[in-house]
Amino acid sequence: MQKLQEYIDSHSVSEMHPSDIAQILKQLDDDTFSSALKLVPKDLIGDVALALPDRLFDDVVENLSVDELSHAVTELESDDQHEFMQELHEIDKEVAQEVYKTLDEEDQQEISKLQSYEEDEAGAYMQLEVFTAFKDEVVQEVIHRFARLRKENEIENVQNLFITTVDNKLLYAIGLDDLLIFDFNKTLMQNIENSDEYFDPKVAHDREDIKDVVHYFEEYDLSVMPVVSEYGILVGRITSDDIYDIINEHATEQMYHLAGVDDEAEEDEEVFKAGRKRASWLGINLFTAIAASFVIALFADTLQNMVALAILMPIVASMGGNAGTQSLTVVVRQLALGDISQGDAYRIIKKEVAISLLNGFFFAIIIGIIAAFWFDIKYLGIVIALSMIINLLMAGFFGASIPLFLKKIDIDPAIGSTVILTTITDVVGFFSFLGLATWILL
Repeated sequence: MQKLQEYIDSHSVSEMHPSDIAQILKQLDDDTFSSALKLVPKDLIGDVALALPDRLFDDVVENLSVDELSHAVTELESDDQHEFMQELHEIDKEVAQEVYKTLDEEDQQEISKLQSYEEDEAGAYMQLEVFTAFKDEVVQEVIHRFARLRKENEIENVQNLFITTVDNKLLYAIGLDDLLIFDFNKTLMQNIENSDEYFDPKVAHDREDIKDVVHYFEEYDLSVMPVVSEYGILVGRITSDDIYDIINEHATEQMYHLAGVDDEAEEDEEVFKAGRKRASWLGINLFTAIAASFVIALFADTLQNMVALAILMPIVASMGGNAGTQSLTVVVRQLALGDISQGDAYRIIKKEVAISLLNGFFFAIIIGIIAAFWFDIKYLGIVIALSMIINLLMAGFFGASIPLFLKKIDIDPAIGSTVILTTITDVVGFFSFLGLATWILL
């Protein structure tokens, strides 16, 4: 708390960044958090709340009145207002409704408009504040208008001027750096016609999947993208900071799914909820483990006759599981980044099989020699070497093909892939190793 007070005392309000304040608040315990929150300037409280983890956002809501929450929302840009009200609604619907009623009509309309979009649509992430002009406006007048709006804090973080028709249909997008080298005494259209630059905008449609918009930002190295309706009407813009948040959320979601946990449940402080979600995947894993145990049970007599097999058996399954996970992780990530096209399945599977087979031969030689000398059984080395090659080959094949298949049937490739893959590598590993041992050694 003292650190926060020192930070506030040493900075003017205009210099303070919400992320810095949030970083300090995250380090405080529950007893001092409430007191420290009162030190945060009211104009920044909304941005600070959004920069905090969900569990601390709850604490912010509990410590603010309806009027204070309403003021916090008013100070935010439209996309952040939408996000704030969404989180507030999830915590307390009644408080969210009370806050919404206290907002002015314009803020209510903007929030309602953004709430009309589905979670995966580009419109849900756009900012409604845009700087626009008509093509026949003189550049000098446009710049003067921009300066006035900026001084009045009507617009923030502007990178582009969007040129529209009188009915708001988007025509061009001009970077502010280009605008400054235009002839100030000519109209925008005259400058555009006399320029060698390309001003036709790359646009996102408001009903377009946000994942596609993320790929546009990555592919074209964009900092901002205008959002239009199906009729080409400019409705907002998406900025790179929102895209970074989406990328981080998606990456986190995939990591959780690969581990068989639910991302929303893990962000919740309720232990029972998170435990229940994890238990569902652990239950599936239990049954797949039983399936692998059934394979082992088929060769109970073989294991009783040669203890060495029981000692070496986990090595084959473990190596197959790790090799498969490597292939799985690479393919899932490439799918998420859009680096794999629809016709790439054969190329990807062939590559992963080749890598796994190469590693299979390499480690088969090593473990074959070790096993032969360790137990002084020459053919035991051959058995485990062949089993290693078979299992790593299957690990590479299924590690690549499982996520590709799930993607093909419109299921998130990360969900359940690890459980399926582990089952396959365990079953193939145990069956190939014990089956070869039965055939060759006994």
